[in-house]
Amino acid sequence: MASRLEVRLDDERKQRLEELGEAEGVPISEVVRRLIDDAWEEVMRARRIAAVERMAQLEIEDVPDPDTLSRELEKTYEPGGLS
Repeated sequence: MASRLEVRLDDERKQRLEELGEAEGVPISEVVRRLIDDAWEEVMRARRIAAVERMAQLEIEDVPDPDTLSRELEKTYEPGGLS
């Protein structure tokens, strides 16, 4: 079940959302959901890049196989939040 959220916007931002919705043929609520999803993906992407950069600095002799590494990264940096 979807939750309701009230957000107060100035006229300019509301107009921008309306224009985005009209351009894509979707309601403003869908535009907002897409923007949230895009922002979430960008944050997760930045976290993955940071994790790779930290791992690249480690001196590891036994590198795990890609599937194991992927599972460990997802467990650590995926859904579970932005803490």
